[in-house]
Amino acid sequence: MTTTDIMKILKPKNGYQLLFVHLTPNSSKDEIIGIFEGRLKVKVRAIPEKGKANQDLIKLLSKRLSYPKSVFEIAFGGQSRRKTLKIFADFDELLNRLKSTL
Repeated sequence: MTTTDIMKILKPKNGYQLLFVHLTPNSSKDEIIGIFEGRLKVKVRAIPEKGKANQDLIKLLSKRLSYPKSVFEIAFGGQSRRKTLKIFADFDELLNRLKSTL
């Protein structure tokens, strides 16, 4: 992935970054698919009940991007497939980690 591709899904803010995600719950495995229609497409096995899919999304991103779960927060779309996450991390570092993950 290029920096231009990632800039479509990642927006810098003051003190945090916004990551736009399309989440597919109840999948056969937990995985990051790539960029799809301006969002990071992610699949998780958890069902969308009582926040389980959201928890698995944060767990997967935490593991793949090597950040603690505490830096992730669902800002918008808690009960939707289309989510916006706040990530409390340095923009350039996060950009590089996303590039190496995708």
